[in-house]
Amino acid sequence: MIQSPTLPTTPPITEPAPNPPASAAVDTLIAHVQDFVSGLLTLDPEQAMIRAGLTFLTVLGGAMLVWGMRTLLKALTERVAPEHVAESAKKRVPIGRWTIRIARFAIGVAVLLAVLRIWGFDYSDLREGLLGAVLGVATRVALILFISFAAIEVLNLAISNVFARIAKRARNARRAAQVRTLGPILSGVVTTLFIAIAAMMTLSEFGVEVGPLIAGAGIVGLAVGFGAQTLVKDFLTGIFLVLEDTVSIGDVIKIGEFGGVVEEMSLRTIKLRDFNGTLHVFPYSEAQIIHNQTKSFSFAVFELTVEQDADLAKALGVMREVGEGLRADEDFKSVILEAPDISGIDRLVDSNIVLKGRIKTLPGKQWGVQRAYLMRILKAFDAAGISMPTRTMTLVHAPPRD
Repeated sequence: MIQSPTLPTTPPITEPAPNPPASAAVDTLIAHVQDFVSGLLTLDPEQAMIRAGLTFLTVLGGAMLVWGMRTLLKALTERVAPEHVAESAKKRVPIGRWTIRIARFAIGVAVLLAVLRIWGFDYSDLREGLLGAVLGVATRVALILFISFAAIEVLNLAISNVFARIAKRARNARRAAQVRTLGPILSGVVTTLFIAIAAMMTLSEFGVEVGPLIAGAGIVGLAVGFGAQTLVKDFLTGIFLVLEDTVSIGDVIKIGEFGGVVEEMSLRTIKLRDFNGTLHVFPYSEAQIIHNQTKSFSFAVFELTVEQDADLAKALGVMREVGEGLRADEDFKSVILEAPDISGIDRLVDSNIVLKGRIKTLPGKQWGVQRAYLMRILKAFDAAGISMPTRTMTLVHAPPRD
């Protein structure tokens, strides 16, 4: 019986496990760096001089590109910005600072890559790998940030310019103040909108699905709207305060126990600066009752107390004469709108009589008119022999006790 020879069994061929993408990209990068260094060491002086000249021209071109973009952006922003804003911005803050920073960084990276290519660094294999993908995403993100920040800065200056021109052509100071109030609010809305769009586009570049994120943001926004009703109320109240012309920047108002000049109105708060320089910040939801002392016109109100036996007809005549004289004064004729309104006897206080009157003035001018009137009426009453009561105190010595 012939036995067939047994064939030797060959072990199964096992393929080596592929390197992870990150490890393969690192290995490829190290190999390219080694080739680049060895290529530099083998350059002859003539080739080195040529490549040095190309490097200089590349760096110079990048610097010129940054300078040109800075000059262009500065000219554009100065053109759309109001004159006083443009001059002050040049002294305080560089115009388009974030846009220029992002552009300088992106151009610097591009110049570096170009210089490496001039000296022999090969990107052909890296473009298809992980490093190429990372550089592509970084380039697109830098472009998104550059366009977003440039749009925000230029649009904010354009909004300031438009509203400044509208305020300059307004029919009255009240309307101009209202227009100046709307400018910062619109700038805040534009800034928020562009930041949200840039954030969504940046996340999409990193592979995040924006559609479900927007839907989730809508649900979260609805939940936040229910949970943060005060914030929503503040925003809506502020919008209606501006649209209804209840209050504007520059008005003198009172909220509760506090009063002052409206210094700023944001999307959520109103800020008052009082006479002592203290800044009071109120959310709109807490400004339920606003006393506006400078809307359309104002009244300089004065109350004068005279003794009971004073000649009332003479006192009222002196009050009217002083008011007319103040109205004819060159320093006050432009701010006093109507003839003095002398109301007459207002009330009795103890054994004295209170006389009351008022003068209609331009908004915010009532306090200066009131101070000037009181200074003149004191001298006029004294000259007319009309005595004003003074408080006296009588001390009685008790008899000594036994």
